[in-house]
Amino acid sequence: MTTKASLFVISGPSGSGKSSLIADVLKDLDNFEKSISATTRSIRRGEKDGVQYHFISKEDFEKQVGECSFLEWAEYSGYYYGTPKKFVDDKLAAGVNVILEIEVQGAMQVMESRTCAYYIFIVATTTGELRERLLKRGTDSPAEIEKRMVIAEEELKYKKHYDCIIVNNNYNEALQNLKDVLLGTVGGNKH
Repeated sequence: MTTKASLFVISGPSGSGKSSLIADVLKDLDNFEKSISATTRSIRRGEKDGVQYHFISKEDFEKQVGECSFLEWAEYSGYYYGTPKKFVDDKLAAGVNVILEIEVQGAMQVMESRTCAYYIFIVATTTGELRERLLKRGTDSPAEIEKRMVIAEEELKYKKHYDCIIVNNNYNEALQNLKDVLLGTVGGNKH
């Protein structure tokens, strides 16, 4: 008997470490795959189209919104981000667990249509730590970092809607906690 595949939605403020945690957890766990979102933002140094994101034009994105091609979509920091619905549904039907790394706005949309998904919120200990991580990352201007900090404060208000909160103040502990939650929830229903 095969275990039913599960959908996991992981959110958290920019700089909380969610991308790194997901990348590392995928190295260690079989039968999990991360959905690759589409975005209208510019490609950053070291990124590849189709790996971190599908980089598309605003016009293409809006066309796909009109065709209901996204499971969810949101505008974040002046750019569109969306999760291709077909990819998620095809993987789940094939028995592969899917992880969505999406912003709170998108997660709220998914909660309306996918009630059996499991929702995980990643946070840093403090907003000061978030700011420090964003500065160390070196990918955003000071103005962009300030914009992301304002958004982070707003996103933190939504953590109460998630099934699980993982505090990333010790990376290895947070990684183990995420693995435990994913493995403990596969094929089951949320509590």
